[in-house]
Amino acid sequence: MAYYWFKAFHIVGVVVWFAGLFYLVRLFIYHVEAEAEAEPARSILKKQYAIMETRLLKIITTPGMLLTLAMAGGLLWQRPGVLHEGWMHAKLGFVALLLVYHMYCAKLRKQLANGECQWGPKQLRALNEGPTLLLVTIVMLVVFQASFPTNATTWLMAGLILSFVITIQLYARKRRLDKEREMAELETALATGE
Repeated sequence: MAYYWFKAFHIVGVVVWFAGLFYLVRLFIYHVEAEAEAEPARSILKKQYAIMETRLLKIITTPGMLLTLAMAGGLLWQRPGVLHEGWMHAKLGFVALLLVYHMYCAKLRKQLANGECQWGPKQLRALNEGPTLLLVTIVMLVVFQASFPTNATTWLMAGLILSFVITIQLYARKRRLDKEREMAELETALATGE
């Protein structure tokens, strides 16, 4: 019975952790984009985003990570034999990458709070795709384990995921170009006195 409790709370931890990671980098994007605002909006927005980022990381994202890791330890304690399986080695490798991503996000949060971040919105949007790819890979490994599929369905799913990522990037680019066009039209209107 303990195994199922560990598994249930492991899944809860994963959901909380990923929700936090997805939203955290989105806040970073807004934080960086606030630089383009005029004062006093710029200072107000940057201060508010810094507060939100700190709270999200410390109250939701990091506790979600810790719950995930603690419950994973319980699962491995209940079934240590899975540590000898290749799919688990791969999963743990991807989880290690996710931990590095989490720590890097914590570093970026500090840089943003101190006004030292060199990342632009476009780079942060690309960074935000990292946990999506890790999540899909980890879930696929857990579900299929040693019988990881390599048939056409797998490639179709990979293609759908890739098209989803590309669509998000194209939409973000369209929004940016639309905003630039609106600003240019506004500047033209102000310059001609219309």
